Amino acid sequence: MVLVIFLVCIALAMLFAVQNSAPVTVSLLFWKFDASLSIVILLSLLAGAVMASLLFISGMLRRKIKKKEENQDIPPAGA
Repeated sequence: MVLVIFLVCIALAMLFAVQNSAPVTVSLLFWKFDASLSIVILLSLLAGAVMASLLFISGMLRRKIKKKEENQDIPPAGA
């Protein structure tokens, strides 16, 4: 089910990007370049997905480490 929702979101994003193909100038600090608006939109979506994934993974690792530390604090039942 999650895969279907993900694919629908990707399809909608690509449809939106294809319909917005006008050239734009992108400025970032000292960089300036011209690109298609659809490319800028898709790169922005990709950057957001990468950042969200990194945050999700770091949260999972933090919870896993915390759970491992909590399990080490509990003495064995037979001791």
